[in-house]
Amino acid sequence: MTEVAGPPEALDQALERLRLEGALFMRCEFSESWTFEGGGGPGFAAMMHPGAERLVLFHVIASGRCWVALPGGERYWASAGEVIVLPYGDEFTMGGVEATTPVQIASIVPPPPWTGMPVVRYGGGGDRTDVVCGCLYSEDALFDPGRAAFPPAFVVRPADGPARSWFDASIAYALEESSGKVPARTSTRLPELLVTEALRMHLATAPAAERGWIVGLRDPLLGPAMAAIHAAPERRWTVDELAVQAGVSRSRLDARFREVLGRSPIRYLNEWRMHMAQDLLATTDITVAAIARRVGYDAEEAFSRAFKRAHGRSPALWRTARAGRSAR
Repeated sequence: MTEVAGPPEALDQALERLRLEGALFMRCEFSESWTFEGGGGPGFAAMMHPGAERLVLFHVIASGRCWVALPGGERYWASAGEVIVLPYGDEFTMGGVEATTPVQIASIVPPPPWTGMPVVRYGGGGDRTDVVCGCLYSEDALFDPGRAAFPPAFVVRPADGPARSWFDASIAYALEESSGKVPARTSTRLPELLVTEALRMHLATAPAAERGWIVGLRDPLLGPAMAAIHAAPERRWTVDELAVQAGVSRSRLDARFREVLGRSPIRYLNEWRMHMAQDLLATTDITVAAIARRVGYDAEEAFSRAFKRAHGRSPALWRTARAGRSAR
């Protein structure tokens, strides 16, 4: 498959506007042989960030070699200086080089609440692998599994150069932060910076795929139509107008939307409006009525009904609940 030279402008913009809330939450010292299962999943997300359905999980490999696998999936191997990313926070199994029967993660990790960062030491006493684990919460559309922007798991391997040096320094810093030898810096943005850079590297070198949100942004037909929607979500777009933006017929654009994104152009428009509304509710104090106008609704009531269908509660209640979670 053909590799792309780097993410287009739309992808860079998507990464630049990411809002992530993250933390390093565990340091692991594993020794061969070792394997555990039951990490990640909705239960873990709710425990780490009340109200969250999923988190972005990442594992910084500080030394040694290990793998992560999703249920029924392949193993993703990583070595020292690399990062394993699970962008949708799926349940996973993790293990070392030597084969052994997996144990449940609950049997080796102390139950929360944690007064400090737990250090997990587990294994048979052989070669050691050090892992620093982190998680991130985001409401960005980039992490909606339905958009398939990323594979469910991937490993970032920076090439030699400035990126490699930055990654190595960041991993060393993460190891120091999690060692307990220095005072914890609660304001550090290392998890957010590390994962954002990992996403950027992945998108810049990922092989071309056949469908998904990233494919749509790169697609010569869908890209212009999606860019038009993103630039002016308040406009009363019709499929005909979007087809003009893409320079193709209405029927061809509609078919391409369904083929790559699994939804019609108008459904994509409506979903993007709800995403933008969610972003405005979370990051501004603009009134609900003003947000409704910004995303193309003349009536606040109609917007509130649409938002509740998409997110399960009214805009005002959603904003209140999110503010409560952020204050914890």
